[in-house]
Amino acid sequence: MKRIIITFIGVIAMISGVYWFLHQRDNQVVNNNAKIQVVTTNSILEDMVKNVGKDRIELYSIVKRGTDPHEYEPQPTDVSKASDADVVFHNGLNLETGGNGWFTKLMKVSHKKFNQEVFSASEEVKAKHLTTNTKEEDPHAWLDLANGVKYVRTIANVLKQKDPKNADFYEDNADEYIAKLEKLHHQAQSKYLNIPEKQRLLVTSEGAFKYFSAAYHVRPAYIWEINTEAQGTPEQMQAVLAKIKKSEVKHLFVESSVSPKSMDKVAKESGLTIYSKIFTDSLAKKGTTGDTYYSMMKWNIDHIYDGLK
Repeated sequence: MKRIIITFIGVIAMISGVYWFLHQRDNQVVNNNAKIQVVTTNSILEDMVKNVGKDRIELYSIVKRGTDPHEYEPQPTDVSKASDADVVFHNGLNLETGGNGWFTKLMKVSHKKFNQEVFSASEEVKAKHLTTNTKEEDPHAWLDLANGVKYVRTIANVLKQKDPKNADFYEDNADEYIAKLEKLHHQAQSKYLNIPEKQRLLVTSEGAFKYFSAAYHVRPAYIWEINTEAQGTPEQMQAVLAKIKKSEVKHLFVESSVSPKSMDKVAKESGLTIYSKIFTDSLAKKGTTGDTYYSMMKWNIDHIYDGLK
């Protein structure tokens, strides 16, 4: 009887051990197959990350499409998603941390540390600065596709670091996406030289096109420099009208994320018409033209070219 009891206890122990092993193995499989949680600050970064991470990540964007990321008030869902995130990508260059500093506050509340869970996609970009405040960086680096390529490479490197088992997947996706962006970039650089130089004045509401202008051989002119400052003051209007008068520019442009009120006044005073809307701080609504970073940039390149020509 004693031998039977000892044997029974041994069998129970063995079964328990096998169950524990299988349970641990199943948990490990779940953990290995779990997608990393990624949060971005705006729709442009969201699309870049999506092109690299695809179905291997869970992705959430804080600032919704059509909303200006310069000034934003985080919602409870944003705090929850940021707190659970493995990686948070922001633009940097004083975009989200300028103005009311909403992003820095959000990261503090979410207990996220910069350069550990929080990364600037523009890390490798050579920053341009505002003309009204030369110490402040101009955040709109993505409007030069060469900078967009740098964003994508930084994003891929972070994802590879955080999720090494999928490193080759992220690298291949980034390479394919970068090749597409670079092709559009080179096409734009060459075709803008076909426009007479005096016509190559890009007039917009916000001074967001310094990077674009330097990349594609045009000169920027604008009513106000950045959306967080006063907009459409008499001094600003006089300054942009003076630049228009000295040029042979054919058309004006207005950004999709700002009110056209001030540009309508410029049009009336200058006798020029607004050629089209263009994209700056946000992608278009899903399912419409400009709803990806590539299609947004192609829209801008094509419509600005046609309007200036």
